[in-house]
Amino acid sequence: MDTLKNIAIGADHAGYEYKEALKNYIHELGFTSKDFGTHSTESVDYPDFAHPLSEAVESKAQGFGILICGSANGVAITANKHQGIRAALCWNKEVAALARQHNNANVVCIPARFVTIEEAKEIVKTFLSTAYEGGRHDNRVNKISTC
Repeated sequence: MDTLKNIAIGADHAGYEYKEALKNYIHELGFTSKDFGTHSTESVDYPDFAHPLSEAVESKAQGFGILICGSANGVAITANKHQGIRAALCWNKEVAALARQHNNANVVCIPARFVTIEEAKEIVKTFLSTAYEGGRHDNRVNKISTC
């Protein structure tokens, strides 16, 4: 099976409802999903979900990741601690397209408190359907994980 069609999805309590809606939506788009939690609106700590999801994307067990929290800052910061992750905080489909085209982002982070579910769906659809352009961007992207 093409692992790029496997989507890791996770959220904290603020993103739980969006995660559930997006899980169904990505299935409609022809992708499979692995749910990394949370499984309710009860308060939780976002790193408990962002780290395992990032490890799955980094190891290529999952093709891409979707993380959702209130502002998306916490999950983006956490995911980007992993060398093989390029997590992008996206609040509209234009930013999602550029994250893929120019940064080869492999995890999209969505701020549930600042976008509607319909906007989140457009962000995910754009992120998953946009290819990395490579070329002039390769040198820059290759420098991200260098330390």
